[in-house]
Amino acid sequence: MQATNWAPEHCDALREFLAKGMSFAQIADAINAKFGTAYTRNAAIGRGRRMGLGGPGQPKDARRVPRKASPPPVRKSRERRAADPARPKPAVERAEPAQLRCVGVTPRLLSLVDLEARDCRYPYGGDKDGEAITFCGHPKREGSSYCTPHFQLTRGDGTASERAAGPVVLRLVAAA
Repeated sequence: MQATNWAPEHCDALREFLAKGMSFAQIADAINAKFGTAYTRNAAIGRGRRMGLGGPGQPKDARRVPRKASPPPVRKSRERRAADPARPKPAVERAEPAQLRCVGVTPRLLSLVDLEARDCRYPYGGDKDGEAITFCGHPKREGSSYCTPHFQLTRGDGTASERAAGPVVLRLVAAA
C-alpha cells in the first residue's frame, strides 16, 4: 500500500491520463508502469477526487455541484372499506402477576455480594418497588448456575433435545 502523499509528477500523470479519457484502473496501471509504484484503482480515484478532478467522461467540476434533494414521495392512504369500519381497541386490563411454582426448597436468601462460586443463583424478590433481590444460595448443580430443584424448575423435565423436540403426532395409514 502506498502512502497518501503522491509525488507531484504522479499527480500530473493522473491529470494527463484522465484528460485522455482513461479509466481509473488504466490510470493506476499506467502510473505504476511509468514510475514503478503500486497504486490501486481506488487510490487513483481518491487522489483524483482530492484534486477536484471528475472521472472519465465527466465534467471537471461534476463532483462539486450539489444535487437537488428530491421531495419525499407522497404516499396515498389506503381506502378503507365501508363495510369494515375501524374497530375500537379493547381496554387493556392489568393482569395479576403469575404465581411461580414452588420447588420445596427453603432458600437461604443471600444477597449478591454474599454469594460464593458454588451457590445457587436462583433469584427471589424484587417484585415490588424497593424490594431487595436475594438468591437461593444452596449448593449448585454441576454445570449449572442453579441447585437441582431450581434447575428442574427452569428447564422442565427431560434433556435439552427432548424439550426442544416437543410432542410427536403419528398417524396410522391402512395399507392398500
